[in-house]
Amino acid sequence: MSQLPFRVWTDEEWDRIRCGYRARDMDEKWNVFVEGDVVFMHRSWTGHGVYEASFAPAAGGGRKIASAVVEADGERYRSMGDEYDCLMMELVISAIVLGEAATDLRAGLVELTARASGKSDLPSGVVEHSVLGWRSGS
Repeated sequence: MSQLPFRVWTDEEWDRIRCGYRARDMDEKWNVFVEGDVVFMHRSWTGHGVYEASFAPAAGGGRKIASAVVEADGERYRSMGDEYDCLMMELVISAIVLGEAATDLRAGLVELTARASGKSDLPSGVVEHSVLGWRSGS
């Protein structure tokens, strides 16, 4: 991926990220697991891997994404561009794994989706649910 999130996750957040997240019902769209320093983000229904993010220690503490890849097979995942994939990768980690509100990221998702579709009247809840799903217990 040519664009990566700028966020630095704290050591405590990294510990939580390392625990991953498993979809518990049909409304959840992501399974996330970690092997070593790599976070894998798969679609829950198909099992297809979409994102792989390699984390590294950040200067001053915490962890940041040092490199990442996105699925390039259009039959498995239809990318809407680098900016979208960068945002989605951070959003899955923040909203799904960590359970954060991620309000700015969610707004960015709706904006990028509207821009890509050419439709300015997309309901935010529909956009979010279609690609992000709901996190059980949130």
